[in-house]
Amino acid sequence: MLRKLWAISKNTFIETLRQPIFAVITFIAILIFILSPSLTMYSLDDDNKLLKELGFSTLFLSGLFIAIFSSIGAITEELDSKTALTVLSKPVPRIIFVIGKFFGVLSALILSHYISTIAMILSFRHGVLQTSSDDADFTVITVAAVVLLGSIIISTILNFSYDFSFTATCTGFLAILGTIGLTILYFIDRDWKFNPQNNSFEMFDVYASILILLALVAMVSVAIMVSTRFNIVMTLLICIAVFLVGLISDYVFARYAGSHLSARLARIIFPNLQVFWISDAIYQKSAITIGYIGKSALYAISYSAGILVLAGALFQSKQVGKSH
Repeated sequence: MLRKLWAISKNTFIETLRQPIFAVITFIAILIFILSPSLTMYSLDDDNKLLKELGFSTLFLSGLFIAIFSSIGAITEELDSKTALTVLSKPVPRIIFVIGKFFGVLSALILSHYISTIAMILSFRHGVLQTSSDDADFTVITVAAVVLLGSIIISTILNFSYDFSFTATCTGFLAILGTIGLTILYFIDRDWKFNPQNNSFEMFDVYASILILLALVAMVSVAIMVSTRFNIVMTLLICIAVFLVGLISDYVFARYAGSHLSARLARIIFPNLQVFWISDAIYQKSAITIGYIGKSALYAISYSAGILVLAGALFQSKQVGKSH
């Protein structure tokens, strides 16, 4: 059974990386991170705080759309094209099929999230040029250019010479070269000197990225569940609606949960994404603790497990192979 789960997850992961929409969303996120120091330099408040809020928002939204479109490609489109019949016609339990798709999409999302987090941290390291006397951090600019252009050039050569998938190959090299570049910048300051004590990196940004990833884990499970029953348009609309309601879950449902059964049920059904969103912490300079991340991870895993069980039950009665 584990071999079947691994095979489905691996195939889904590879196919997700090859989807053009996966690469498009990832590159759009990287582009926003590149432009964000310029986009946030005209605020009336602290420009670098706005830079962080834009960065975390971009990280969250790009991950959301990758989760949705990858789930659609992994399940909805396979059901529509009858491709899923190839797997389901074999002795593969439907719950294993659903869980395998979940882990495959989640693995691809984690890779994209990791790359985007590196780009976000580099933009934070550069910071906003708040006055005309501020100098650009050419150390960051050089490393970022080498990582981005190097990944594109190597992937283009491999695609032309050996017919490698450009999107999958480029994603892999972005992760590898990005890690090397981030490691270099950890030790080298803006004057190209060995100075790890003054690298402008903050663990707050890493912890915030982890929390956002946990929120995306919950959204992947929702997207997988919805994809088993609805078409592309409905899946997109429902997932966006769940995302928006999840962001205001505390405000909408929590205050009525004590007296209304419907509010208590809504708190269970919709993920409380406010748990993972740290916008207030940016301006209040609050710390994110390991304990809080652990509790948030437990919530995300528990919620996702429950949604996947429901997805398996819904998919069990799905008529695969007929129009829907």
